[in-house]
Amino acid sequence: MAETTRKIRVLIAKPGLDGHDVGAKILCRALMDAGMEVIYGGLRQAPAAIARTARDEAVDVLGLSILSGAHLPLCRKVAAELAAVGRADLVWLVGGNIPRRDHAALRELGVKGIFPTGSAFDEVVAFIRAEVRP
Repeated sequence: MAETTRKIRVLIAKPGLDGHDVGAKILCRALMDAGMEVIYGGLRQAPAAIARTARDEAVDVLGLSILSGAHLPLCRKVAAELAAVGRADLVWLVGGNIPRRDHAALRELGVKGIFPTGSAFDEVVAFIRAEVRP
């Protein structure tokens, strides 16, 4: 019998009040084209809702798209909520307007991948494939 590999499951979410989601939607398409199963959480999601969705959907990866500049406080809240629902273990990445000076603080919160605006979608796909073994 042939061995089957399950698809990598990714949740892409937009926390906070940022209403710009074109890049997040294009990333969703790129991840689907790469063979991943993608759940788009939609705009203006609360950190608690994002964490519950990550738990309930049993995702391997959480990707946050944040263009508002509020990435540090939002990621602090998401980290706390992920811990509260028992999903602090998942691979977590953040994309958007993320200045280099904030990278270390994000990594301390548990963010494994940081993709500033303009990052190539191929980089995100390669990162996920390297981090997740389905």
